[in-house]
Amino acid sequence: MVGMTADVYYDPYDFEIDADPYPIWKRLRDEQPLYYNDRYDFYALSRFDDVEAASVDWKTYSSARGTLLEIIKADVQLPPGSIIFEDPPAHDLHRGLLSRAFTPRRVNALEPKVREFCARTLDPLVGAGGFDFIKDLGREMPMRTIGMLLGIPEEDQEAIRDQIDEGLRLTESGMPEVSAQDLEARQRGQFEDYVDWRMQHPSDDVMTELLRGEFEDADGARRTLTREEVLSFVNLLAAAGNETTTRLIGWTGMLLAEHPEQRRELVEDRGLVRNAIEEILRYESPSPVQARYVTHDVEHHGRVVPEGSAILLLSASANRDDRKFPDGDRFDIHRRIDHHVAFGYGIHFCLGAALARLEGRVALDEVLQRFPAWDVDYDNALQARTSTVRGWERLPVVTG
Repeated sequence: MVGMTADVYYDPYDFEIDADPYPIWKRLRDEQPLYYNDRYDFYALSRFDDVEAASVDWKTYSSARGTLLEIIKADVQLPPGSIIFEDPPAHDLHRGLLSRAFTPRRVNALEPKVREFCARTLDPLVGAGGFDFIKDLGREMPMRTIGMLLGIPEEDQEAIRDQIDEGLRLTESGMPEVSAQDLEARQRGQFEDYVDWRMQHPSDDVMTELLRGEFEDADGARRTLTREEVLSFVNLLAAAGNETTTRLIGWTGMLLAEHPEQRRELVEDRGLVRNAIEEILRYESPSPVQARYVTHDVEHHGRVVPEGSAILLLSASANRDDRKFPDGDRFDIHRRIDHHVAFGYGIHFCLGAALARLEGRVALDEVLQRFPAWDVDYDNALQARTSTVRGWERLPVVTG
């Protein structure tokens, strides 16, 4: 691999690179579409066509050893029920169960409650001269929405969200503050009481559906999920339902402050909001990197990636690829987008994509109703440092 990293260097744990990875990703796409990092021993694909094809080919690019580089490298045993860490047939069985909770009917029915959660936090801030897109909205509404779906009492939702946030943070050395195993154990401990309560007191929520839903397992047996499997599912949904939507809301605030002329168009024509959210997802993908384990030798751009390698699918880079999206580094709420890979692609396409889109659309609509203009207070803004999601930890804005 000598020479492959001589001219351009990409490190997913480097805070300076993470602050604005796009120039490096553009160089990767143009100069080293198959990249190898010898320090952390991983490969990376950065072009849209490569990322899309690898996302579909789950037999070659496996999720069963984890979808984070540090988890693949740690070679840990992952608990059953976490569909993002599974391949078929287990993945298909478990995803089928979860998909019942995210039907279009169920998601669309949430809109009034999502608007109510937005109004609850935004109304008191009208006339205050400013607010924080993360603290006041991004950390509140998604947490309330997923908590409501799961049946977790409101008074307990904040503690669970804070636990998830802590588990995603990186230290100054670029490694996770909390190991994947410790995070899993802590979060499962938080949910045990809720699951036990729901077993005795069923309700109209996702947790009850998971406890009661019957399915045919890989051995052909008809059964319900075990308590441990339900805990894994709830854990996954709580984390996924909080983090990526929080980052989407933050990028919405930043990008529309940076492009006030497009924000004015949205104020005047709310029908543009839906496509604006798609462009924000493309332009600043909240989940920018997915890791996979390579199950057999595979060739990319004239080089062989050996069996057993870790490979990163740089979906946020793919979404800026000029080969797919002309002038990809330009933000344009009018852009025609047939599809992007912000939610992944193939069998691991994000199960909560419709919910995230709804939350993003409603959040933007509710903000515009109250605050038609704002500027970011960059002196007090803070970018989050995680290896899984990318966005803002604080994004205060000044309003008129």
